[in-house]
Amino acid sequence: MLIDNHTFALLKRTINKDGWLELPAYGNSMFPFIQQGNLCRFIPCPSSQLKKGDVILFYSQTSQLIAHRFVSVKNIDNQRFFLFKGDTNLGYDQLIREEYILGKLTSVQKKQLTINPHHFLARCWGKMILTFPILSGMLRKFLNRKFKLQF
Repeated sequence: MLIDNHTFALLKRTINKDGWLELPAYGNSMFPFIQQGNLCRFIPCPSSQLKKGDVILFYSQTSQLIAHRFVSVKNIDNQRFFLFKGDTNLGYDQLIREEYILGKLTSVQKKQLTINPHHFLARCWGKMILTFPILSGMLRKFLNRKFKLQF
């Protein structure tokens, strides 16, 4: 979802003031865990508490609001940068500075079902996606075929 700097600042103030932020999912980079239209709830989370595999909402250098998995922290010239990856993406996102992190995913509402990302199966899925990159390629291939057949 494309947003401008003012919208990002508003979202950051809102999540810090209210303690949470709910947004509908857009795109398929986190398929099947998060699908288009799912309602995602995020809470503020200090960067020191991020764990590999957490789904984090951040503002990218391309002015997009993105929720992807946290991979690692990189220290470059005494600055901390954060690396993220979408489940169906073949590569990593551009490095993100700490001030562009909005929050951590706490639930995904899928029709009548609410999924907690800290549930055992959800954590296992996140670990598998990050450990076995071939899964991302298989998911991407599936999605490409699925959307090609729809048109």
